[in-house]
Amino acid sequence: MHENVKCTPTAPKARNTLALLLSRANQIVEIPALIDELWSDNPPRSAVTTTQTYIYQLRKMLCRTVGDEAAGRLLITQAPGYGLRVEEDDIDARVFERLTDRGKRLLHTNRPEEAARHLREALALWRGPALADVATGRRLEAHVVQLEEMRLTALQLRVQADVRLGRHAELVPELRSLVASHPLNEWFHAQLITCLRHSGRRGEALQAYQSLRRLLDDELGLQPSMPLQRLQQHLLTDTVDGDAYAVDLRVSA
Repeated sequence: MHENVKCTPTAPKARNTLALLLSRANQIVEIPALIDELWSDNPPRSAVTTTQTYIYQLRKMLCRTVGDEAAGRLLITQAPGYGLRVEEDDIDARVFERLTDRGKRLLHTNRPEEAARHLREALALWRGPALADVATGRRLEAHVVQLEEMRLTALQLRVQADVRLGRHAELVPELRSLVASHPLNEWFHAQLITCLRHSGRRGEALQAYQSLRRLLDDELGLQPSMPLQRLQQHLLTDTVDGDAYAVDLRVSA
């Protein structure tokens, strides 16, 4: 919500209720969906009335924060459930998605400098894992997965923009961290190998490939994909087509 409206319930299920309403801002969330988020397959007999109690608690909290009239506009009761009316610019997830889409369009129209700027702005909205302070039920868990995938896409796009801008040496430390935190993501490995090569560190690039090969073999019994194997061959022969994998794995428009 807007930075001037800071409402964080202390009760875990009231927090879940608010998080689910915010994840579907400007929509009506049906009571069965709220119950499913709060209790999954084991709702109590009093689930409906207890859910109404959580809504009542949220309404009281909003009234204390923004006043009765504004609270009435924010949290609405409308069959078959409840909804939060929030300006799109007050929802970080929506701003993040809009900035990411803009960065993607700029990148695909060959404007990497502007793309990188918008994507950095989008990623700066993140302050840790999505809904880290909420004990998510299955509906919010699905929302978290979606947000994390969007974050990964934005990160890949921003790395891609920086690669196009020739920031290879600058990217190496970040890419080493990314392959450590996403060890099975071949795209990040490929960018690390490519950036090492362009930084005049061909030996380290080959070592990075061998590390990936051992990891995939140990964890999954697999070999690196054919594009990555071709990338290794280009490194061994020092040919100019060593960016083939980066092209093959571009994030789609």
